[in-house]
Amino acid sequence: MRITGYRTLSTLHRWGRPIGDVNGYVESGKTVVPVVLLETDSGLTGVGLGSHTGLDTVFPALEGEDPRATTALYDRMLAWVFKSGHGGVTFGAIGAFDMALWDLKAKAAGQPLWRLLGARDHVVPGYASGLDGPLDDERLLQVQQEFADRGFRAVKLKGGLDIATDIRRLEAVRDLYADAAGGRVPSLMLDANESWSRKEAIRYLHRIEQRVPLAWVEEPVRRWDVEGHAHVVRAVDAAVATGENLTGLEQFRPLIQHAAVDIVQTGSVWGITHFLRVAALAHAFELPVSPVGYNANPLAHAAAAVPNHLATEVQDLGFPEGIRADQHFEDGHLVLGEAPGLGLEVDEAAIAGLGEQADWGLGTGPHVRPHRAGRRLISPEPHLFAPLANGVATTDGSPTL
Repeated sequence: MRITGYRTLSTLHRWGRPIGDVNGYVESGKTVVPVVLLETDSGLTGVGLGSHTGLDTVFPALEGEDPRATTALYDRMLAWVFKSGHGGVTFGAIGAFDMALWDLKAKAAGQPLWRLLGARDHVVPGYASGLDGPLDDERLLQVQQEFADRGFRAVKLKGGLDIATDIRRLEAVRDLYADAAGGRVPSLMLDANESWSRKEAIRYLHRIEQRVPLAWVEEPVRRWDVEGHAHVVRAVDAAVATGENLTGLEQFRPLIQHAAVDIVQTGSVWGITHFLRVAALAHAFELPVSPVGYNANPLAHAAAAVPNHLATEVQDLGFPEGIRADQHFEDGHLVLGEAPGLGLEVDEAAIAGLGEQADWGLGTGPHVRPHRAGRRLISPEPHLFAPLANGVATTDGSPTL
């Protein structure tokens, strides 16, 4: 079996609500989902989800190769961009191809990927998320009720702008989950998405922890700030989770070596091989690993196979248009099916007929860092949380510390 080419498609995910975080939001609730289809001379096609940018640059490393040589081809793609670098969108392209390679390898073996990777079980612990930053309290509870009804007992909220708001939302969600579980208090997490300075993070979290215990705080400071993460690790009760935006195994090493992370995370769009290697590195230091969520939860197969997996983020209970995933949610877990590969079926005709636009909010989206991020320790202006006509709120205010 040899790789002969690739094709790209773009579908969309309908969230049914505005989504975002402390950095920005997507008011439409429709986001783009890039799909990569890796073709072979055997008739099998591998499915990868992730970036389209940079595919042309790294594809020559794969052309004509046997796709079953997954880890060797991953290293070959890294070597192909040795001088120009593999960070950012290039790493996303490598991750998309890598995902498609593993999908092909498992399809060729006639097995679901979780079994090919050596997992004993196909039931993967999860936690509820939702990208809920722009939601008002009523809509937040409606979304989280859907997760609670599926048996989830751990939940992560977006926050980081206003302590009073975050405490109110955390307490409300805690009570909702406790009611659904007969009084059992859920594990609560807060995701700040790199919005704080070191001292902002510590002061903010001390105030929250006086009222609401947190299982972990996610990305409290900039992704590369090893010393800052270590400060937060030592100063707060909550575990510190980070890593979803790190592109390459070498970026994790200083965080782990300097005890600057408690929960090692990886981004789903960076691929299967990256996750497996990060998980092995974390395991060597007795640290748990937790992949962040993405459309159709592709890393769940790999998560099932590593000994230190903690829980996989589930951002939504639905799937992108034109993509069927052989998985479902039960008792707070992702239950993976027996379909070969990643268990993803792509309906190209349905995707071609969509005719709708989707994005990440462009200049107001969560991928754009706000002007005041990391500089809100002293706030000369009042907190800005102005409601919009549709009930969504702006997110470039200043917290009360």
